[in-house]
Amino acid sequence: MTIANGGELPARLEGKFSAMVICWILGLGSLVAWNSMLTIGDYYYNLFPTYHPSRVLTLVYQPFALGTMAILAYNESRIDTRRRNLVGYFLFFASTFMLIVLDLATSGRGGVGPFIGICALVGGFGIADAHVQGGMVGDLSFMLPEFIQSFLAGLAASGALTSALRLITKAVFEKSNDGLRKGTMLFLGISTFFELLCVLLYAFFFPQLPIVKYFRSKAASEGSKTVKADLAAAGIQTKEDQGDEDNAKQNDRLSNKQLFFQNIDYALDLFLIYVLTLSIFPGFLYENTGEHKLGTWYPLVLIASYNLWDLISRYLPLVKFLMIESRKGLMIAILSRFLLIPAFYFTANYGDQGWMILLVSILGLTNGHLTVCVLTAAPKGYKGPEQNALGNLLVLCLLAGIFAGVALDWLWLIGKKNAF
Repeated sequence: MTIANGGELPARLEGKFSAMVICWILGLGSLVAWNSMLTIGDYYYNLFPTYHPSRVLTLVYQPFALGTMAILAYNESRIDTRRRNLVGYFLFFASTFMLIVLDLATSGRGGVGPFIGICALVGGFGIADAHVQGGMVGDLSFMLPEFIQSFLAGLAASGALTSALRLITKAVFEKSNDGLRKGTMLFLGISTFFELLCVLLYAFFFPQLPIVKYFRSKAASEGSKTVKADLAAAGIQTKEDQGDEDNAKQNDRLSNKQLFFQNIDYALDLFLIYVLTLSIFPGFLYENTGEHKLGTWYPLVLIASYNLWDLISRYLPLVKFLMIESRKGLMIAILSRFLLIPAFYFTANYGDQGWMILLVSILGLTNGHLTVCVLTAAPKGYKGPEQNALGNLLVLCLLAGIFAGVALDWLWLIGKKNAF
């Protein structure tokens, strides 16, 4: 089968719903391992009470994710997307499975050694995240906007799913002997299954969908080299004698620098969204919200509230009048979110748990909605290779925002100790 440059609309859309479902599952698998780590924070606080595990593990995760993403984004046009994504999903699977092995090997004991082992595996999560998020967003950027929306909704669904499972396992095992650990092991086992499912779906099912073949063929015809392995897996061979023509098209595309400066407002949007979110979530919610009637359930309820509204909000842009397409409007909305910082500070010190749950819900609602608006609007109007590159650059800015937010999150801890 040779590359086709066109095709009738019905043929192009064949397999659209299946592709959206798989994108959703692949999105879920991109963060389910890390969200599992965040959601079982109560277990790690029980094992390592003096190590600030929620903050430390997040701080360990981010440099690996950001550093790897910077390298991958710089070399994006020369990297085999299929291999990149499969490596990422397999690394997620292996690292999650090794968390179970480590806990079993140490019999659920605390101490410096097990904590260092957990940190090493979390570093693996960061490397996997950079492979998968940048690779998938770049890959989907030259397809339909609905695919990116489904993938991003899957990312949020991983948080909602892990929160729901954590609440269930806590309720089931709370009064049993060693119940917290039993719930955690079940939790990690489910996460490992989802990671393996993502490896299989991306390797064998996603490349075979007609609509995916169409968009990858179109990207290849525009000079993209990153899709060739995926096309080959689908039985589509590119013509070898088109090498010079492909190189000319590749050189004709905008450079990463040009793409970045043309979309610097979108890049700043994502950076600012995640600076704010990660300066509050999850460390502040575990350590700075005080004691309330919900007791040990309180941080879990806060995490669940954030994840639920983050998931719901990622479907809101499907309602046309809720989709923010104005670049100026996006920036105003994103800057307005920073009013949440004083709101969280005063609520933590003077408000009750109801107000805190409301604020956390607003944080999740705005985080998901604005992320989808930016990542679906930015790639419009570019050729396939440029859309892939831009997707990688925007994910890099997103991860930079997460890293900065995690670093700023420690100011809440400093403020707590020094009456900030």
